Amino acid sequence: MRSLVVVLSLSAGSAAWAGQSAEPAMSLEQAVTQVQKETGGKVLSASTVRRGRSSFEHRVKVLTPTGHVRVVTVTTEAAKAASNDSTKNPSTDGESNKEKH
Repeated sequence: MRSLVVVLSLSAGSAAWAGQSAEPAMSLEQAVTQVQKETGGKVLSASTVRRGRSSFEHRVKVLTPTGHVRVVTVTTEAAKAASNDSTKNPSTDGESNKEKH
């Protein structure tokens, strides 16, 4: 059952990000694993919410060993994307990358 909840949450979260360029540095699955280890509880649900341009929150609902339900929030920054901007990369032939007019 737990695996099903995580898989459903992962697929719903990735569909929401399809139109956005940045991905969180820590995946929802990694956040779920971290919360499980920290609390020793059973994960009931998990989701990701974008917070601004470069920040995400993973929210993990857990049933603790003492029987309490907790929502643990794991905040992560957006992963650094590779850039193909020629003005930021040095030229390999020693020439300048700036446009000539």
